[in-house]
Amino acid sequence: MKYVLVTGGVVSGLGKGVAASSIGLLLKECGLRVTSIKIDPYLNMDAGTMSPFEHGEVFVLDDGGEVDLDLGNYERFLDIKLTRDNNITTGKIYQSVIEKERKGDYLGKTVQVVPHITDAIQEWIERVSMIPVDGKEGPADVCVIELGGTIGDIESMPFIEALGQFSYRVGLGNFCLVHVSLVPVLNVVGEQKTKPTQHSVKLLRGLGLTPNLLACRSTKALDENVKTKLSQFCHVAEENIVTLYDVPNIWHVPLLLRDQRAHEAILKGLNLLGVARKPDLHEWTSRTEVYDILHDPVGVKPPVKIAMVGKYTGLSDAYLSVLKALLHASVACRRKLIVEWIAAADLEDATAEEAPDAYKAAWNLLKSADGVLVPGGFGDRGVQGKILAAKYARENKVPFLGICLGMQIAVIEFARSVLGLHNANSTEFDPETSNPCVIFMPEGSKTHMGGTMRLGSRRTYFKVADCKSAKLYGNARFVDERHRHRYEVNPDMVSQLESAGLSFVGRDESGQRMEIIELPSHPYFVGVQFHPEFKSRPGKPSAVFLGLIAAACGQLDTVLKYGHASKVLTNGLSNGKPMGKVHQNGNGIKSSNGSLNGVYSNGNGVHNSVQ
Repeated sequence: MKYVLVTGGVVSGLGKGVAASSIGLLLKECGLRVTSIKIDPYLNMDAGTMSPFEHGEVFVLDDGGEVDLDLGNYERFLDIKLTRDNNITTGKIYQSVIEKERKGDYLGKTVQVVPHITDAIQEWIERVSMIPVDGKEGPADVCVIELGGTIGDIESMPFIEALGQFSYRVGLGNFCLVHVSLVPVLNVVGEQKTKPTQHSVKLLRGLGLTPNLLACRSTKALDENVKTKLSQFCHVAEENIVTLYDVPNIWHVPLLLRDQRAHEAILKGLNLLGVARKPDLHEWTSRTEVYDILHDPVGVKPPVKIAMVGKYTGLSDAYLSVLKALLHASVACRRKLIVEWIAAADLEDATAEEAPDAYKAAWNLLKSADGVLVPGGFGDRGVQGKILAAKYARENKVPFLGICLGMQIAVIEFARSVLGLHNANSTEFDPETSNPCVIFMPEGSKTHMGGTMRLGSRRTYFKVADCKSAKLYGNARFVDERHRHRYEVNPDMVSQLESAGLSFVGRDESGQRMEIIELPSHPYFVGVQFHPEFKSRPGKPSAVFLGLIAAACGQLDTVLKYGHASKVLTNGLSNGKPMGKVHQNGNGIKSSNGSLNGVYSNGNGVHNSVQ
């Protein structure tokens, strides 16, 4: 097994995740099998209990692991399926060591950070790197490891010590370190400054790690004299110093690395030059070009506007995978995507009194949108606004997609407006409601929050064959999608809701857990209990997201005719008609802070567009 470690220096948010994913893609296109590990030095066991405002979205894996959003990026770039153990945290490491101590595995020894914690880290990396993640038998050829945080952070010290020991253990030719650092430009003098990177590398070397490559983030390509200076002071060959300068979208990053021959330096450091082939990035280049054409300012096709009505609109990373899934689908339909961010609470009557301008702006955005999406979430803040958004979409025949909580509020709205059950609600928001449309799942825990939801890949069976969802999934009998929820539609109310026109077209194997709803009389009104955004991939957009975008563009009939997302991509769509093959990936734009949110904001916190 060969290992590539990606570390970061100077400041956080440089885009280590982009760099790690791009390196992995580059090695994969060289004919190597690649797996990934993300190390997060926080004490949490996983990302499941973290606020989206603080940490961005919680990405859910097939095995139910609640992990850092960077693992979602690895999956999208490399088209792999990772496990919960591919995300290492301080909490997991310490728990495993303490459990061994309690069992007496250390034979009465004094348990210490060195060697016991550092050994546990190394053993974890070696064990997880051997797990196949690409659907093939046997381990991968290369494991790309991203160390979260910044070199010098106190919480990452045990990991740095462990990785220093690990690099010595596996030996030369099996370990390559790529250090991502910042080369800022001071506006006063307009000069690229190398001192922050010099100090970062000095600190890294002092901790026992020597970089093989420097990946320098800057606003523009590094000047040759700057490269020379960095090479002299950081003891890294000039040809091993690459620039990750600002680009229109992050799809260009693997191309930047290839053009600067970063893969050759990595392959040389891993003794794989004679094994690997020249990277084949033809399809990737085509995808980048298609994306750029769609987002050309002089493009003649009208964009597709989707109103995202959510709770965490102040941080687009909170809905990162949703944005990627929308982007996949919009490229398949050959339309530029504009996401209109709407804080759900701004649609409520209380806002009309307290902040009438925000209320008016929110409703204007909603009414100008081509489609409405209500993503998942927790808590009662903004729920009434989400219900109003679902009602607007239902009554005005606007394409609608509700995910997890979004599906549940669509059911609540239907019960209130159509059945006349004005106090219909979820027991999450009103435990005493006399008409509980949504209830707590019987197997859930009300005392422990972490890892106690219905998580991971679960099977949904289509009970209605002639429905839009089934057609979008290629007329499949069932689908496997990832879940993350504690509440579900009350099965005791299903017959009453169905008699009024709401169709529960997808259910679990028992038939008692509702998974997909549709309104047959509506052009596109779909709700799903699962999170389809987590399995949307480059070239393979999520079926229900594709349905939403296609309906918003007037192309749904054509999509349903093809019957599956992959068939749509094979032929492509243009104004609802087949066209030449479209290549795409779904990772959006890199924002100024280095996160993979794929969204630019106009500064008012309400509207963003994917550029």
